[in-house]
Amino acid sequence: MYKLITASFCLLFFWACSTSPQEQPDSEEKGVQDIDVQVFKSKMHEKDIVVLDVRTPREIRNGKIANALEINVNGPDFESKIAQLDKSKTYLVYCAAGLRSQKACKKMEAAGFKKLYNLESGYTGWKAAGN
Repeated sequence: MYKLITASFCLLFFWACSTSPQEQPDSEEKGVQDIDVQVFKSKMHEKDIVVLDVRTPREIRNGKIANALEINVNGPDFESKIAQLDKSKTYLVYCAAGLRSQKACKKMEAAGFKKLYNLESGYTGWKAAGN
């Protein structure tokens, strides 16, 4: 009898803890998402998009994605500059290889930004894809 009750409790517990597909948050609610070059490029054509380059000015002199806003994530004024941005917009963020942009996205998420996409391969991946 105890084995049956224990087994029933375990099944009930695991069933209650599982999340059905309808309960999964949609992509707009996830905060920071890592995306590849193809998805990044397609999202650039959506409404209310800001492409954000978080590399250093020296790196940017060697090329950047057209019309990208430039804010150095390691600059002393990064937080004050992002505070001036519209939090309702969607931000496509990139650096050289995807690590600093992930850092920038986390800082932006902590500041209240909701729609953040990190180019996981960075500008290096962007150029390698022929852009």
